[in-house]
Amino acid sequence: MNDLSVWELESFFAPTDIIIAGSGFVGLWSAWYLKKLEPKLSITILERGLIPTGASTRNAGFACFGSLTELISDADKMGEDKMLELVTMRYKGLRRINKLFSKKEIGFEHHGGYELIAEDPGADVNALDVNTPDINRLRSQIDRFNQLLKKTVKMQKTFRMVNQKIAEFGFTGIRHLIENTPEAQLHSGRLCQALLRLVQSMGVTVLNNIEITGYEKTGDHLRLHTNLPLSFTTSQLLVCTNAFARQLLPQLDILPARGQVLVTSPIEGLPFKGTFHYDEGFYYFRNLGNRVLLGGARNKAFEAEATEQMTTTTQIQDELERFLKEVILPGRNYTIDHRWSGIMGMGSEKMPIVQAVDKQICCAVRMSGMGVALAPIVGEKVARMMTGKDS
Repeated sequence: MNDLSVWELESFFAPTDIIIAGSGFVGLWSAWYLKKLEPKLSITILERGLIPTGASTRNAGFACFGSLTELISDADKMGEDKMLELVTMRYKGLRRINKLFSKKEIGFEHHGGYELIAEDPGADVNALDVNTPDINRLRSQIDRFNQLLKKTVKMQKTFRMVNQKIAEFGFTGIRHLIENTPEAQLHSGRLCQALLRLVQSMGVTVLNNIEITGYEKTGDHLRLHTNLPLSFTTSQLLVCTNAFARQLLPQLDILPARGQVLVTSPIEGLPFKGTFHYDEGFYYFRNLGNRVLLGGARNKAFEAEATEQMTTTTQIQDELERFLKEVILPGRNYTIDHRWSGIMGMGSEKMPIVQAVDKQICCAVRMSGMGVALAPIVGEKVARMMTGKDS
């Protein structure tokens, strides 16, 4: 790498206005908005993996609005105003995705979402603030949140009780089922590819298998050191590596959280379509055609799952298989065809971190497992910040 040609030095490796660390959803949306706001900016994205590595292409493919008990929990922890701000960001982000890309291009399907409330009297006590999941108290929470969300989603009923569908869907051990109208599903890999094609068509350079290991300031520029015998020079650095951001910015309030997933073989006559949540969203599943994709259960081992190791574990996979067998697909025959994990960026609160670290370095990180929906909004916010157009 020491004997670069003049062509390489003056194109792929030339000094740039902005370098973005990370080619996941936030990095790509940020690049798109930066070029929309300032078309003449020279922008390079450096990605440490062969493809985006972290959560963007290793999630469950939820176009996630949020389940009722998750929003109740968020309101309790963050306050109603912050909860509504976060929900509004998700909703607007999903609308922007649909405005920019066709449903076919990104595998977008709108079958709605559902939340399963267990028969176990101890389940969801904290989320619902009741001693049992009583139907009257549950309906009052549905009414309350439908009223709170009216301005955000422009519909009369975001949530509604649909207990009649429990038997239709074939679930066992479930007392109540709550429908979530705005939620949908998409193909995360296709969305990443579509965004990648879009930003490259705008003149953004994307280089893979290059990890930024450190940086130093040289005058009014930054020199970025990498895992290769090669450095890059830029005027500004934007860190969009989410759970891995502390490798460059150790002061940030971010913790990694591994999300493990499995996918079944095709199931003849699969009785449901949509996205499904359970236990404040710690368990989540969806149909993938006529297969079932199931993920989560990290609340069974919080400490062990607070890791950057992108592997699966017997403990979590066994728990997912138990839930699949006992609740989702009782009496069905299937095999597990795929398993994987992705790393989410969490912290002491769920709001993303979008800030200027100093005059030359910004970050847009900590998506809290909601990167698909939040990335368009976060990308625009940080782009406006960096171009001085945030007023």
